[in-house]
Amino acid sequence: MTSTSPPAAPLRVGVIGTGGISRAHAPGWIETGSDLHCYSLEGAQEFAEQFGATVHASLEDLFAAVDVVDVCTPTAVHAEIVHQALDAGKDVVCEKPLALTTEDARAVVEHAERVGRSLFPAHVVRYFPQYAAAHRAVGSGSIGQLAVLRFERTGSFPTQPWFADESQSGGIVMDQMIHDIDQAIWLAGPVERVYAQQSVSTAADTVRTAHAVLTHTSGAISHCRGLWGPPGTRFRYTFDLAGDGGRLQYDSAGDPGVVFDEVATTTQRSGDGFLPDVSGMRSPYAEEILEFAAALRADGPTRVSAADGAYAVEVSRAALESLRTGRSITC
Repeated sequence: MTSTSPPAAPLRVGVIGTGGISRAHAPGWIETGSDLHCYSLEGAQEFAEQFGATVHASLEDLFAAVDVVDVCTPTAVHAEIVHQALDAGKDVVCEKPLALTTEDARAVVEHAERVGRSLFPAHVVRYFPQYAAAHRAVGSGSIGQLAVLRFERTGSFPTQPWFADESQSGGIVMDQMIHDIDQAIWLAGPVERVYAQQSVSTAADTVRTAHAVLTHTSGAISHCRGLWGPPGTRFRYTFDLAGDGGRLQYDSAGDPGVVFDEVATTTQRSGDGFLPDVSGMRSPYAEEILEFAAALRADGPTRVSAADGAYAVEVSRAALESLRTGRSITC
């Protein structure tokens, strides 16, 4: 006779903040079979109706009902809510960036380590198949020693006005470019210094572009360019990785491997341009949630750690300091 373990009880997950990114996370939690709960200053009822969640009237009520907290709030309150969730004994997923400052990011990582809880920064680009494939190729030595890395990310300015306030969002560097800064670190390792520039449209401060140059301790150089465009700007992301043994390139505007008919193309173009279209691939947002849930059950690793999230904040803050001072900033 063989014995089998009883099935694990569903995770009880509390989503805090029910804006746009929570709608990307929720399908992943549903796929894990989790019992969804939510709390938000606005939009909680609509989220609950869409995803079958239980609405709570306060953070305290939510914490009492769940095992895991998923922080999807505006950036400025990430650290505060993560600390509260850790104090309540919960494992935590936090949308990137972990915090607005290096000090706050390090503090939440140290807090999680101190209380023995998992803290997962949702750096979703590590779960996009193109970037994951590039990471495997670089790790296997397919293009040799990395020398120059170029990343570009273009999209519409987010609809919520707080993104334009750098004291609340960190601006284009902390909100958008941090994805490619994290990729540069993931592929080429620690950063020695950062130099950055930004150009803001005279017609609308919501239209802006930034460029950061990262010098890695390995000697590799990464160029990260981000653009927040006017409404209607289509989301696009590219990378170009050059090593002493070859070159690896990707452009989301090129051949995606999937051909859309006219109806599907119209649907694809109807997005807000702030988040990338993932209709032609397995959802990276679901993948990161599934990996985190599996790691919780098996006490295993995830491909992005809390320390990785804090380091991405540190390098992004160095880029912001370079924008402020016009100087190259040592990390």
